[in-house]
Amino acid sequence: QVQLVESGGGLVQPGGSLRLSCAASGFSLDSYIIGWFRQAPGKEREGVSCISSSDDFTYYTDSVKGRFAIARDNAKNTVYLQMNSLKPEDTAVYYCAADKSGSGSYDYWGQGTQVTVSS
Repeated sequence: QVQLVESGGGLVQPGGSLRLSCAASGFSLDSYIIGWFRQAPGKEREGVSCISSSDDFTYYTDSVKGRFAIARDNAKNTVYLQMNSLKPEDTAVYYCAADKSGSGSYDYWGQGTQVTVSS
């Protein structure tokens, strides 16, 4: 069964850190572009970060540059999103997705993990 499962979300104070994990089953992540997206209540989904299949390209939306880092562990078939210096505006449901062709049309999506940044 093809599946992406996110984990690592939770409640954290402003300035804190979380590491999100995106674990794949039923397929190998190493040939896919992996993207992280988020959606806050009442807002559209936005792309946060992505990593190419060869790990030679990463992207970050402006609001997270310098604070978030994406990384892949092919041995664990997992992609991580390290989130530091978290702000209340980072509060959202975070999703990972896998794109085989590089067209931007993601083939598989996870169910999401909630990140809440609040004091």
